Amino acid sequence: MVLAFAPFEIVPVALLALAALIHLWVTAASPRAAAWAGFLFGMGMFLAGVSWVYISLHRFGAMPAPLAAIATLGFCVVLSAYPAMAGYVQARLRAGPAVRATLVIPACWVLGEWLRATLFTGFPWLTLGSAAPGTPLAGYAPVAGAYGASFILAAGAGLLWCVALGRARWRAAMAFAVLGVAGAALSSIEWTTPHGAPVTASVLQGNVPQDLKFDPERYARTLETYARLAEESRARLIVLPETAVPRMLDSVDPAYLARLEAVAKRNDGDLLLGIPVRTAPREYFNAVLSLGASPRQLYYKAHLVPFGEFVPWGFGWVVRVLAIPLADFSRGPAQPQPLAVAGQRVAANICYEDAYGAEILRQLPEATLLVNVSNVAWFGDSLAPAQHLQIARARALETGRAHLAATNTGITAAIGRDGRVLGRLASFVEGRLDVEVQGYTGATPYVRFGDWPVLGACVLVLALVARRRRSR
Repeated sequence: MVLAFAPFEIVPVALLALAALIHLWVTAASPRAAAWAGFLFGMGMFLAGVSWVYISLHRFGAMPAPLAAIATLGFCVVLSAYPAMAGYVQARLRAGPAVRATLVIPACWVLGEWLRATLFTGFPWLTLGSAAPGTPLAGYAPVAGAYGASFILAAGAGLLWCVALGRARWRAAMAFAVLGVAGAALSSIEWTTPHGAPVTASVLQGNVPQDLKFDPERYARTLETYARLAEESRARLIVLPETAVPRMLDSVDPAYLARLEAVAKRNDGDLLLGIPVRTAPREYFNAVLSLGASPRQLYYKAHLVPFGEFVPWGFGWVVRVLAIPLADFSRGPAQPQPLAVAGQRVAANICYEDAYGAEILRQLPEATLLVNVSNVAWFGDSLAPAQHLQIARARALETGRAHLAATNTGITAAIGRDGRVLGRLASFVEGRLDVEVQGYTGATPYVRFGDWPVLGACVLVLALVARRRRSR
C-alpha cells in the first residue's frame, strides 16, 4: 500500500492491496477474524509508511533507541486500530459480497480514515485520497476532497475484486471504467478563476541541520543565510520556512527584522517569516509574521503536534525525556484570517496543518493562495518529506489554489491548482526557488461543503445496509 504514496506514487498498487484486503474481509470466518486482518494490514502499512517517527524521537529527540522503537511500535498499533475497526464493522453488517466490496467496505474505510484524522487531535497521514494528484482520482478531489477520492479508490478496488472473482464481471468492469472516465472528465473543469496578475515568488530553503537549528552558536549564521537568500531575490513575495528564526520574536534584534523588511519593500512586496511569538510570560505561538509593504500581520498555528508542540495532560514526563525545544505552544484562533500580502490573500498554515483538508478550509474561499511553512528536518532523509509534498498537492487540488511549500531542508516546492509541481528544490541543499504563481478566487464544491457530504453518504450506506439486515 505504501508504494501508492510518494515518493513511489504507484497508485495501481493500492487497488491490488485493497482488493486483497477486501477478499480477506469478505471471506473472513467472523467479525473478529476480519478485525484481525484489518489490524495486520494496518501494521504493515503504518510500520512501512510512517516509521520515520522513530527518527524524530531517537535521532533528534534524544530518546533512547529501545524506548523510541517501542514508542513507534505503539504509535503504529494505535493507527492500526482504525482499519481493524473498519474490518469488524463491515463484517457485522453481512451484506452481499458485491455490495460489501463496492459500497460497505469503502464506506467503512473512509469513516476509519476520518476517525483516525479526528480523534486525539488526529493523524491523517497516508489517507488514500492524498495519492490523487497525477491520477484519474484527481478530478474527484475538488468535488469531494481526499475522503471522496479515498472512497472512489476503495470502490474501484472492490470492483476489481468482483471482476477477478467473476461476480457480475462485465457490470463491474464497466463501472470501473466509468469511475476512471468520470475522474478524467472532472479534471477538465476549472472550478476557480484567476485573481489579478501572476505574482513572482521566492521560496527559501536554508538547509539548517536539525541538530544545529537551536544551537546558540549557529544562530548568527542561520540569520545571515536567510537574509542573504532574501536579498538576492527580486520577487514580490518571499517565503521562509517554519521557525526560520529559531528565537522568540521579542528576542530578535529589531535591526535584523528591519533588514528583511527593507528587502520586501525594495521589491514592492512582502516577506513571510516563520518565527515563534511570545504574547505573555507563559504563552507563545508557532507563527508566521509578514514584513514589507503591507502592514505587519501574524498567523498563529492552531493544530499543534502532540508532544512536539504541546503536552497532553498527564504526559509531561515524555517531554522531560525528549530534547525537543519549544514543546508547549499555545493554540491559535480557530478561524484565522488570510494574510493580505503581495496583492494576494494568503492562507498560511504551518507544518502538518495542511495534512487536514478541513484546516485549510478555515480561510477559504477568501484566500487566493496557499502557503505552508514547515521543518520536516525532524524526520531526516525518510519518506516523510515526499509524503508531505504529495499531501500539499492534494490540498491544491481540493481548493483550486496554487500552493507554496517552504521547508528548512526540503522538499521546498511550488504547486499549481491542478496539483502539478511547478518547481522544487532538491533536499538537503541551501537554495532559493523562484517561481511565478497565479492567485485564484471562487470555490470548488469541496470548499463549499467540506467533508460532510462524503461522510454523510458513508453513514447513509451503512445505515441502509444495517436496516435491510434487521428487516431480514
